[in-house]
Amino acid sequence: MFSILNKRSVGVKGDVCKAVPMTSENTGDSSAALLGSSHIRELVHRLDLRPTKAWGQNFVIDPNTVRRIVRTAQIRPDDVVVEVGPGLGSLTLGLLEAAPHVVALEIDPTLAAQLPLTVAVHAPDLAGRLNVLHTDALRLKSLDGPQPTVLVANLPYNVAVPVVLHLLAQLPTISRVLVMVQLEVAQRLAAPPGSKVYGVPSVKAAWYADVSLAGRIGRTVFWPAPNVDSGLVAMVARPAPPTSASREEVFAVIDAAFAQRRKTLRAALSGWAGSGTEAEVILRAAGVDPGARGEQLTIADFAAIAAVSREATV
Repeated sequence: MFSILNKRSVGVKGDVCKAVPMTSENTGDSSAALLGSSHIRELVHRLDLRPTKAWGQNFVIDPNTVRRIVRTAQIRPDDVVVEVGPGLGSLTLGLLEAAPHVVALEIDPTLAAQLPLTVAVHAPDLAGRLNVLHTDALRLKSLDGPQPTVLVANLPYNVAVPVVLHLLAQLPTISRVLVMVQLEVAQRLAAPPGSKVYGVPSVKAAWYADVSLAGRIGRTVFWPAPNVDSGLVAMVARPAPPTSASREEVFAVIDAAFAQRRKTLRAALSGWAGSGTEAEVILRAAGVDPGARGEQLTIADFAAIAAVSREATV
């Protein structure tokens, strides 16, 4: 069963998390009273918060943006949602209205302790749907209870790609993703082969899912306001390309190909293969032009290269 952190919640290292009660005029409705700018500022003041850039703490203050994200995520009645970095609970409250279960992963002990209290005030009838875990999403290996089917999050740019790829690897039951990230990161994740911004994030994300841009969001919906706009990235899971190579082996080829992206694949993969000659042999056997560059290849091409290399060493 899901559990909720109590008012005096103990964090991962045994630290007692600070939390404060909160007032609201709407506590009897079965739906969530979404947080606005005044609610966010009240919480920040009462918790004596200092939003940190290290944890990418830019809180959503616009309820309409929350509604848009939840609507775009197309959450179903049987979905279990995992949210990374819920912060003060702006998006969490919207998700609780749509999903029967929400697992919120929060690295900040103060925010992890406060979130259940905020939900208890703004959406008391929905509080039983929430499970808050004080943890680093990048260290998560598994989850107890019902397994997540959807990932929805507002992610800081510096960890957005690692978090998404890590959770897709560790939580294979996730079938859909909708994340709000820095616009530049969103464009890279959704870039097709041949695009100037197509690179490691684009190819690795394509291993797991079909990826697309799902919208653009201005910086004024956040507090503190970031210096850049954000974008929504939608992902729909699909089977990985057929290959005898493991994901790790395929990703090693991708990393090598883009480490020197201006070089031809023959040159870029020479270190990975052992020499330029060996790289050319593998590429030709995989049906890939040695004179091409990594930005021209699909995930299926990289999977084929890794498979040829693996079979040659067995």
